Amino acid sequence: MPDLSVRNVEVRYQWVILGLSNVSLDLDDGKVIAVLGPNGAGKSSTLKAISGLLHTEEGKVTRGNITLDDKPIQDMDPEEIASLGIIQVIEGRRLFGHLTVEQNLIAGAYMINAADAKKNLEDVFTLFPTLHRLKNSVSGYISGGEQQMLVTGRALMSRPKILMLDEPSLGLAPVIIKDTYEKMAQIKKDQGISILLAEQNALAALNICDYAYVLENGRVVLDGPSEKLKGNKDIQEFYLGLSELGSRKSYAEVKHYRRRKRWL
Repeated sequence: MPDLSVRNVEVRYQWVILGLSNVSLDLDDGKVIAVLGPNGAGKSSTLKAISGLLHTEEGKVTRGNITLDDKPIQDMDPEEIASLGIIQVIEGRRLFGHLTVEQNLIAGAYMINAADAKKNLEDVFTLFPTLHRLKNSVSGYISGGEQQMLVTGRALMSRPKILMLDEPSLGLAPVIIKDTYEKMAQIKKDQGISILLAEQNALAALNICDYAYVLENGRVVLDGPSEKLKGNKDIQEFYLGLSELGSRKSYAEVKHYRRRKRWL
């Protein structure tokens, strides 16, 4: 059985607004899974359904089930789910902007003892040398790329079993995105942490993930191993901006093109 299993999940906000419909996915130990799709596709709702953060937005899993090691977690509070080792990095790089980089990292270690926190802090500084250099800087004044390192490092302070990242490449320059994803691959390799990504940047995600799910309008419309999806003509056209001849398409052409019938 997969470590994390999402089965036929429906999410509604305020009991009325449908966020997800019949979504299923699996995350096995030590794997990287990507959830791809445009704005409003349901990527964030999927992650928040798993982490329990739906409760903070008047959302609820109204059908289906979510299990971690065969244990149902869909009705647990976010604090309980975090204590089981599922940590979500929320979209937008939310920090304690008035605190220093080091203080933000230490805040991520509230569930563990001081000795483990010290060791984990050293490991985060080794993984992100830039954070060590900036450890006394006020976090609200560092760059977007540095803030992404910081929120990821803060999540790693508790040594999660599953790390969930919502739009980690959002607003970053291509060179920073490349470095961010290289660090994720290193986290997977060195620490064996399972990673669940929600991304619009399909190319970056498909380059490191083992398997991906494509969401549109709250539904899974396509899924498969990363190499298979990178070769899929619909993925190339709608998410990588390439025509069937391999030429680059304009955003306007892609945006207004209707999905092929086989997509659904």
